Amino acid sequence: MEIVMAFVIGILFMSATYLMLSKSLLRIIVGTGLLSHGAHLLILTMGGLKRGTVPLLDEKASAYTDPIPQALILTAIVISFGVTAFFLVLAYRAYQELGTDNMERLRGTEGND
Repeated sequence: MEIVMAFVIGILFMSATYLMLSKSLLRIIVGTGLLSHGAHLLILTMGGLKRGTVPLLDEKASAYTDPIPQALILTAIVISFGVTAFFLVLAYRAYQELGTDNMERLRGTEGND
């Protein structure tokens, strides 16, 4: 299962890098979202994809799942949601003011297209 997750994480990172290198501001925002999802899956995979019971000290379970990577990912999901919402509001406001989402035009320089 870790091999499949490694391929999924690689595809997410590849897609995020491609989108973040584009000129459209909306594609850059989607790319940062994909990059954060890839990082979440990477943390989860590095924590181990084993099956087990709930991590309680009372039970005498032979295997249990580690709650630390899950807690870290939950916190990271909340933070990335807030950052993505901020980016979307910022992009909307920039589009209202300037009428474009092209990064070259937002910088004030015209690229040779």
